[in-house]
Amino acid sequence: MIRINLLPQKRRIQSGAEGSQLWLFITMALVGLEIVGCFMLYSNKQEELANQKRKNAEMIVRIEKAKASVKDHDSVKAKLEQLRSREDAIAKLQNARTGPTAMLLEIARILTPGRGPTVDPEKLSQLRRENPLAVYNPTWDTRRLWIKKLIEESRVVSMDGQARDAEDVAELARRLSLSAYFYDVKMMPGKMSNDSKTNLSLMSFQMQTKVRY
Repeated sequence: MIRINLLPQKRRIQSGAEGSQLWLFITMALVGLEIVGCFMLYSNKQEELANQKRKNAEMIVRIEKAKASVKDHDSVKAKLEQLRSREDAIAKLQNARTGPTAMLLEIARILTPGRGPTVDPEKLSQLRRENPLAVYNPTWDTRRLWIKKLIEESRVVSMDGQARDAEDVAELARRLSLSAYFYDVKMMPGKMSNDSKTNLSLMSFQMQTKVRY
């Protein structure tokens, strides 16, 4: 009779089954770890994407604000040009008011009885001490001289007139030289002649001076 021992064979089958279960567990564990890793990577990428979207949204808001601030650039520029034109016009009017007008008013003061040129009192006092002949005569009768023609061009004033004598012309020149409005006064040669209407001997004169304004 032949006997067959099956016990060792059963043990080998059990050992093979246990080995297969171990590999299956290891494989599942690796797959689980891979899934967890993929999930973590996905979460990080989603967070990076959200941050980038937020930055993009902030940038779009800034761009829209910048567009809104410059959308009226042309109209603002046109308004600025208008304002500059008005300022230039006002400046020209101001210069005209304080320039030729002030110059004419100063000549009127110089030729007004009892008045005199616009001059610093301290300067006048010092000049009176140093050179009394250079100071204007406050008692001068301004009716002894009159201006017949006055032209101002490029801040140079030319005037023609008549006076009773040379001293009257010299007094006008002194007053112009002392005035804060005039400088570099020049007298042209004059001549005496008889006036046909009054039959008086009068001196015709020409004078030139520069004006400050």
